[in-house]
Amino acid sequence: MTDFAPDHETDAVTAPATDLSTRNPDWWRQTVVYQVYPRSFADADGDGLGDLKGVTDRLSHFAALGVDALWLSPFYPSELADGGYDVIDHRDVDPRLGTLDDFDALVAEAHRLGLKVIVDLVPNHTSHRHVWFQEALAAGPGSPARDRYVFRDGRGTHGELPPTDWQSVFGGSAWQRVPDGQWYLHLFAPEQPDLDWDHEEVREDFRTTLRFWSDRGVDGFRVDVAHALAKDLSEPLRDLGAPELSAEDSLAALAPGTHPFYDRDEVHAIYRDWRRVLDSYSPPRTAVAEAWVPGARRALYARPDELNQAFNFEYLQAAWDAAAIREVITASLATARAVGASATWVLSNHDVVRHASRLMLPPGTDENAWLLSGGHAPPVDEEAGLRRARAATLLMLALPGSSYVYQGEELGLPEVADLPVEVLQDPLWEQTGRVRKGRDGCRVPLPWTTTGPSYGFGAGGAWLPQPASFARYAVEAQDGVDGSTLELYRTALRLRRKLLEGEELSWAEDTPPGVLAFARSDGWRCVANLSDTPVALPPGEVLLASVPLDGEGRIGPDTTVWLA
Repeated sequence: MTDFAPDHETDAVTAPATDLSTRNPDWWRQTVVYQVYPRSFADADGDGLGDLKGVTDRLSHFAALGVDALWLSPFYPSELADGGYDVIDHRDVDPRLGTLDDFDALVAEAHRLGLKVIVDLVPNHTSHRHVWFQEALAAGPGSPARDRYVFRDGRGTHGELPPTDWQSVFGGSAWQRVPDGQWYLHLFAPEQPDLDWDHEEVREDFRTTLRFWSDRGVDGFRVDVAHALAKDLSEPLRDLGAPELSAEDSLAALAPGTHPFYDRDEVHAIYRDWRRVLDSYSPPRTAVAEAWVPGARRALYARPDELNQAFNFEYLQAAWDAAAIREVITASLATARAVGASATWVLSNHDVVRHASRLMLPPGTDENAWLLSGGHAPPVDEEAGLRRARAATLLMLALPGSSYVYQGEELGLPEVADLPVEVLQDPLWEQTGRVRKGRDGCRVPLPWTTTGPSYGFGAGGAWLPQPASFARYAVEAQDGVDGSTLELYRTALRLRRKLLEGEELSWAEDTPPGVLAFARSDGWRCVANLSDTPVALPPGEVLLASVPLDGEGRIGPDTTVWLA
């Protein structure tokens, strides 16, 4: 059996070292960020919808878990046409979720506990109820109010056809006609009209928004749809020519930086402008881009004079295969290093099937078809899924860079795939003609207790129904229980703080098929067995294992071990 000795001449990936001191302006380089979807986290006022006070009341959960920062998904005024990403006012709190005073109290208590706070920023579009859009509708064609958005006359004899063949992410045309005959652009839901970022008033308004939240103590921003702000709006507008293509396919079909509305080169001037605002604070505010673009293009958003980091979706999308995951890790680290950034790692978020379920789906599975089947075709073994999810977590947390943890994954929550269609809230369901089930299954409110009408989420029930199985995943059921997923996360994060040094990784060579092994600082090693065959445990002290080793001291299938 090989001892997995790291080959420091092969595949080494290095970057400047940093530490996690709260005084360090580069705290974000190797942090662990916990994503809070506020409407599903905790409900303090009993109306069935999570709120900011609910988050504040549960801050001890984050402190005990050992994360470094919270990322709050939108809590702004919204009619919830897209789960809060249809923002009516970017500088206020939805009354159903609290007040600005509640937000200030949350930030103050988080900082007292040593936690950073990151907020979601949604700059591509507003709600159709935003005061600007209401002004635009009232003002009519050709008015300055309409210049803040993308209004155009239609094609056809009477302007009855959309201006282009562009398609919405949620299905159907990306253009919506208004009563006076003009059309406006919405890359997402019709309730989310796109802003025109060529307009100086739009740019200045978001500078104001960055300062507004930074002045309230926010430590950073997650930038929604960061790759879509800049658009080629020169006349005549360009058709894509193949509207049935997905966003990824249409990007791949065009020269980099030339797509009409995704990942245009001009977008980076916006973020360089933002960086000047963010750097005016001490310490500078950080930001992370949600940019669904290939790795080399994604890295541009993370340059030092732009947003610091960008989400690494290749890792999230990688199959449960050792060779594929190693390739993604190596490429991701090299890409981040090339621009002076740190890599990011994520397994779940508010837009994807939870990884405790997703990682068990056979390669090539149509996830939407699986959701439409209620999670029965193919069936997913929850116990096996949890084992694989735990292994994936330890692997992720051992990597150089920042890890983003989605609420509930520390409990091992699976996807709630069998939500009845009559309770679905995601606009994907209706906008696609009830063809795509949407993202509600990963947004079901968290279970805190083993009993009660909403398992401790709130006194008034939960806005999405929780399955009975949530009782065994509840915080109360796992707190202090040796071997529970919650305690695994707590132990892993505690150890990570002690072990983390530098941003260096060295792969071991000649590992058995299906096994990943690499060394970090001071002899800390991670070995992940992604195969279906047990492998011998290499020499060293076992610091932590995702599940107990087998009776012969071997690393079983779907198991990750940290060694010293």
